[in-house]
Amino acid sequence: MAQYSRLEVAQVMKDTGLVPLFFNSDIEVSKKVLKACYDGGARLLEFTARGDFALEVFTALTKYAIAELPGMIMGVGSVTDAAAASLYMQNGANFIVTPVLREDIALVCNRRKVLWSPGCGSLTEIARAEELGCEIVKLFPGGIYGPDFVKAIKGPCQWTSIMPTGGVSPTRENLEGWFNAGVTCVGMGSKLIAKDANGNFDLDKIESMTKQALDIIKDLRS
Repeated sequence: MAQYSRLEVAQVMKDTGLVPLFFNSDIEVSKKVLKACYDGGARLLEFTARGDFALEVFTALTKYAIAELPGMIMGVGSVTDAAAASLYMQNGANFIVTPVLREDIALVCNRRKVLWSPGCGSLTEIARAEELGCEIVKLFPGGIYGPDFVKAIKGPCQWTSIMPTGGVSPTRENLEGWFNAGVTCVGMGSKLIAKDANGNFDLDKIESMTKQALDIIKDLRS
C-alpha cells in the first residue's frame, strides 16, 4: 500500500519541482542510484517499469527506501494498463505515471487515492485527465512540445499543473525555460542519471547534478 496520499505526493512534487526517473534491472545498482538521488536532495523517484521483472526490482527498492531513506517517495512509470498499476500499488507505489491517458488506470488509482500522472499531448487530453481527477498531468514527450506549449496551455487553464518529461536537463537555461513557462515540476531521466565512459552509473555526478537542479529550481522560484 502507498505510504503517502495523492495530495501529499502532489505537494512534494510542487515543493521540490523535480522527479528523477530511471530503470535498471539490477537491484543493488538501482539502490545506489536511488541513494545518490536522495543524497542530492530528491524526495521523489519514478522507477520506469520498462524491463523484465521490473516489479521485483521496484518492490525491493521501495522496501529499501522505507527502511533507509526517510521521506523518499517511490513511484512507478511507463505503466500502460490498470492491472499493472494495481500490482505496483500493492507493492508500495505512491504514484503512477503513464505514457498515455487511460481511464482504466485513473479508476484504480482514484479508488486507492494514489496520485496518477497520465502522458498528455493536447489540451483536450489534459482537460479529460483533470475531469478524471488528475492533480498533475505529464506532458510527454516534453521535448517535442517545449515550454511554449506549456505557456499556451496555462493561458486559458491557469489551474492546470504540468510535469514535462523528455527534453528536460539539469541546466539553468533549460530549467528556466520550463519554469518560466509555468510548469509545476519536471521529470528528468538520462540527462540527470549520468553514466561514465564505461556505461556505469556515475553516482557522484548523479548526486551533484540532482543538487544542482534542485538549487536552480529553488532560485528560479525565489
